[in-house]
Amino acid sequence: MAPVPSTSDAHVHEIRGIAIWDGGADRGTAAIRWNGDEILSVDTAEADQALEGYSIIPGLIDTHTHLGAYAGHRKADFSAWPLITPPEERSLHVAANARKAAAAGITTVRDLAGDEIQLAVSRAFDEGVLQGPRVLVHGQVGMTAGHGDLFIPPHYKHRGPTADSPDECRKLVRHWAREGAHGIKIYTSGGVLSMGDKVGWRNQTLAEIRTTIDEAHALGMPVAAHTHSTEGVQIALDEGVDSIEHGTGIMPSQWEALLAGNIPVAPTLMINDAIAEGRVPVSAEAQEKAKAVVAERDAEFTAAGEAGVRFVLGTDANGAMVKFGDQHEEVRMMAEKFRWSADRALRSATSDAADVVGLGSKVGTLAAGYGADFIVIKGRPWNDIGDLRLENIVAVVSRGVVVSGRLPE
Repeated sequence: MAPVPSTSDAHVHEIRGIAIWDGGADRGTAAIRWNGDEILSVDTAEADQALEGYSIIPGLIDTHTHLGAYAGHRKADFSAWPLITPPEERSLHVAANARKAAAAGITTVRDLAGDEIQLAVSRAFDEGVLQGPRVLVHGQVGMTAGHGDLFIPPHYKHRGPTADSPDECRKLVRHWAREGAHGIKIYTSGGVLSMGDKVGWRNQTLAEIRTTIDEAHALGMPVAAHTHSTEGVQIALDEGVDSIEHGTGIMPSQWEALLAGNIPVAPTLMINDAIAEGRVPVSAEAQEKAKAVVAERDAEFTAAGEAGVRFVLGTDANGAMVKFGDQHEEVRMMAEKFRWSADRALRSATSDAADVVGLGSKVGTLAAGYGADFIVIKGRPWNDIGDLRLENIVAVVSRGVVVSGRLPE
């Protein structure tokens, strides 16, 4: 990535005569001007023949990632490495994973199980200490023996905080608010990768979940709910969460509530396929759980997408099972799974995803006053989603800085 420019280095840049899709509409041939991390204008312009095969789209936004895995070139055990590596070292891997995402055109990521490490990296990027994407972080509020707690070996004693009563839930939400978290993550079912639990396990009582959501909303923090069961989806809907993660088990009887509340769902297609098919190194237990999840999901999701359920880009990317850059393939998979137009699929990864993470007035759209996050790419992915491929990227601009490739002359 390029070095962080100083304020005095910032000056007006322009790409003129290129096709632009602004996050919601085809702007035709246009010119984009930006100064630092601010778009100054997107105006109609005459076509530049040298740019005929290129276009510009907003940077992608992944609403569900995990930045805390090993980011180096050697192999590391996905579960053990975070346990035996000191936080000072892990922070560098978090930053490296985030920068990999930005270089691949994913210029905003939301970590849905972060802690003080991810929050420190997020602040470093925001303050210009390092060049990096926009990073949002949700702190976990889960129970002892819940999905988050069982993600590590069951007899390992050094664990992150859990909450086992309404009062403990309220206190843990306040802890994350004090640390500067952007939101809260809860669990209304068990999980696939967690060791020893079952997907159908109840995670926390209704009183605990209700208290967590109440306190988070009182402190201005959205709540994302992990769920892999119909019961978990219903609890999330009944208690007023702001987004549903994975969403396995969504039934037609729940479509009305999902549509009425405009509740976003991150489908995390690729990672569950990879685990179920044994394409990534996981336990036999995790593979069997993923097979069941995929079978149930495949029976439900296409009709839900056609009914208008608000699926948005959310991959569960962690650098190991889903790489930072695989988001392009995930969007193509979403278009196929939900039988969407290319334009609809691209909105799910840009302007709509920006709204979900609370940055709808800052990113996901190319217009004056927005942040300067965009991709120069070969093709027209809003007409043919097959053009949305990592290998088609010509350049990525994140916070106004070219972080990958080169801008066309």
